[in-house]
Amino acid sequence: SVPAASGLAEMGAHWIHGPSPGNPVFCLASQYGLLAPEAALEENQQAEAGGHPALPSVTYGSSGRVLSPKAVSEARNLFYALLASTRAFQGSKEPPAPSVGEYLRAEIARRVPTMAGGVEDARRLQLAVLAACLKLECCISGTHSMDLVALEPFGEYVSLPGLDCTFPGGYSSLSERLLSALPEGTVLLNKAVRTIRWRGSFREEGDDARDFPVRVECEDGDAFLADHVIVTVPLGFLKERHQEFFQPPLPERKAEAIRRLGFGTNNKIFLEFEQPFWEPHQQLLEVVWEDESPLEEPSADLEANWFKKLIGFVVLQPPEQHGHVLCGFIAGRESEHMETLSDAEVLSTMTRLLRTLTGNPSLAAPRSVLRSRWHSAPYTRGSYSYVAVGGSGDDIDVLAQPLPEDPQDPRPLQLLFAGEATHRTFYSTTHGALLSGWREAERLTQ
Repeated sequence: SVPAASGLAEMGAHWIHGPSPGNPVFCLASQYGLLAPEAALEENQQAEAGGHPALPSVTYGSSGRVLSPKAVSEARNLFYALLASTRAFQGSKEPPAPSVGEYLRAEIARRVPTMAGGVEDARRLQLAVLAACLKLECCISGTHSMDLVALEPFGEYVSLPGLDCTFPGGYSSLSERLLSALPEGTVLLNKAVRTIRWRGSFREEGDDARDFPVRVECEDGDAFLADHVIVTVPLGFLKERHQEFFQPPLPERKAEAIRRLGFGTNNKIFLEFEQPFWEPHQQLLEVVWEDESPLEEPSADLEANWFKKLIGFVVLQPPEQHGHVLCGFIAGRESEHMETLSDAEVLSTMTRLLRTLTGNPSLAAPRSVLRSRWHSAPYTRGSYSYVAVGGSGDDIDVLAQPLPEDPQDPRPLQLLFAGEATHRTFYSTTHGALLSGWREAERLTQ
């Protein structure tokens, strides 16, 4: 959470997904009194949102008009029904397609003749809304394309009940609260690690009585000796650096799991306005490019079209706290291209985009822009994981297995692995990350 406009911007995790008793992030946040009163309401905890934001929305078309809510919800309901049907292939030996994207497109293609009662213009609009739904799914899965996400294991991911909620004091209010309970000096920041040496025999200078199997070497030259190290770095970092990061290198089975699992980018673009151009009740402004279809290849020209991958904007609530701020979401290679642009370029592109969508050429430009850059961040290299085509939930379990592999080893549990990419059913979430850390702590206390 960073200060922005008159409030806070969440550069990373935004919502508690599924705030209900089964979600440890929600339970801690409630226990510490960090949530707004409505988040604790019984009916909010029981609502089934299926992992999609159920916010009052308006949908803008690229022709500069607000699209018919009926047409939009008709297409969206079809999409959600098709998405739900992917669960049927969990455990299937021969799924109908390798990826979620290919399966959804084949199902959409089958329905085209009967869509929108066969009326051509209405049918084209429905296809455009379906293309927008696929982009939203890319943001949720943290992938460039749903063609990269494996169909068979897709249903293993579990959505918890409850209407997604935010932290009024920022997501960081939770980590700060957890940190405040630890003795001072326990957590060292800005200590980038260069290498983790394991299977060794390391001694402190002047202490020959005891040796340690692990030595953690930092980029500033400091080193720490340990019996056990829990590694929680993002999968994107492991993909890029695991070969030199661990000495000796990881066993082939674990290296293979790191290669097979997917890891992509989902970024945010915050725009602050002097005055809102949206209605007070609108909390989500969605974007549909009316000439697009999920059955046609999107343009590969990132420079000219990157902004078309943007799914729309969430209105930060409440405006009394945040000012008038929109938060846009964009995934994939387009999102990585956005990271290479200057603030001025992003601001002018967003201004042009909003003028096109609202059909108002004199719409005031945003006062400021702020964005995340998760792909360029050297220790993350993206946002979160998904199970890619060619991989399975077993890869997540292999990634989570401690080393050395032999449980009879005289120096067990030298390297333990946690982080969202090591949780088989809650990968990509903060609660998955938290549970994975607890799992490894529990493994050590056992």
